[in-house]
Amino acid sequence: MSEANEKDVLERIEHTINKIRPYIQADGGDVELVDYKDGIVTVQMLGACAGCMAIDATLTDGIEALLIDEVPEVKKVQMAEAPPFPYFY
Repeated sequence: MSEANEKDVLERIEHTINKIRPYIQADGGDVELVDYKDGIVTVQMLGACAGCMAIDATLTDGIEALLIDEVPEVKKVQMAEAPPFPYFY
């Protein structure tokens, strides 16, 4: 993918995420675009979403469904791996 095309795809992904963001924020959470590579979008779920039991449904039925519908280059959406929890001894 050319750099210009990749930039266009990233802009469309960010635009689409911004459409769903108010609904996620209304529940005390947020979503952030982390990466896009080879048709896979990686997002970080923040706030109340980070520990929510409905996170899988939000990710697949909400974010992924909308992104695949609006950005044909997107094939899958996954969550970024959480950083390791700092243990204090």
